Amino acid sequence: MPLVVFCGLPYSGKSRRAEELRGALATEGHSVFVVDDAAVLGVEDATVYSDSAREKALRGALRAAVERRLSRQDVVILDSLNYIKGFRYELYCLARAACTPLCLVYCVQPCCLKEVPPLRSAEEDRSQNVGVSWRPHSGEGGLPQVVRAGTGEPLAVGSEGTNLSPQAEVLKKLESEDQTRAPKSPTQVTPEFEKSAEHISSAYYSPELLEALRLRFEVPDSRNRWDRPLFTLVGLEEPLPLAEIRAALFENRAPPPHQATQSQPLASGSFLHQLDQITSQVLAGLMEAQKNAVPGDMLVLPGTTERLQFTRPLTMAELSRLRRQFISYTKMHPNNENLPQLANMFLQYLRQSLH
Repeated sequence: MPLVVFCGLPYSGKSRRAEELRGALATEGHSVFVVDDAAVLGVEDATVYSDSAREKALRGALRAAVERRLSRQDVVILDSLNYIKGFRYELYCLARAACTPLCLVYCVQPCCLKEVPPLRSAEEDRSQNVGVSWRPHSGEGGLPQVVRAGTGEPLAVGSEGTNLSPQAEVLKKLESEDQTRAPKSPTQVTPEFEKSAEHISSAYYSPELLEALRLRFEVPDSRNRWDRPLFTLVGLEEPLPLAEIRAALFENRAPPPHQATQSQPLASGSFLHQLDQITSQVLAGLMEAQKNAVPGDMLVLPGTTERLQFTRPLTMAELSRLRRQFISYTKMHPNNENLPQLANMFLQYLRQSLH
């Protein structure tokens, strides 16, 4: 069944959207598996993305987990950053090899805290001496921790007598959306999602790491075949396009396999032996026929219907080199149906290579 790849920066709502899609598909009777960082690592750890070696190992583990689950019966949802287009191409190749459709869901933050318009002047903000801690769920009741600068005295967000900065108001709004979120449906919850749900809010991305991920992020482009069909979701208020995603997963045709993902046709065990014998007989017949030939004669070789025009004497070393090239190419594309035509094919190859 299809593969759904979620893509986006941290805190963009990927996990919530993945759970929403999982619940919608599960109610329709589909078997859904969710693969995320917590399912692979055992716990969601944001520091992985600050170490290139650990991040590479994580991508390999995610790819292996998707490959194990990917089949024509199950829907696999990959909930991770997936910000490297090369990794998204690897997932696209997995879907092609499994002959199953895929789609990409790109989650975008509705706004950046830096873009919030100031409601007061800088002098008024400094007079309040209020700072906001960026660690999520560090205050009471899961609210962001607001402290008075200089004294470190904690202040409750939204309490009377406290003039909140625009950043604190945005944090409070995001937290209220988390608290009013609909409860997760317990039906058809896979072990991967149960494990990731326990750690859904345990990872803390520092501002420096968030900025580094933002600079490294490769935005999906629907012009790339591995990034389409592409569904872009801005914020959590925009409804999930379930009808379009369902059509992309269950009505679209799977990407056609190519040479990199298509299985090689089976060949008999005697194919190489017969190939070696046939090419050797053609060379022996050619060396014998050119002994009494003059330039311009058409050489007729035993076992072939094709003819070779004789233009100059050919050495065995030159013919052996062409024979090795022909055998190397034929071994890459073995086919028992070509056995009766191998002699003619080899003679055609000699004609094109010698002239």
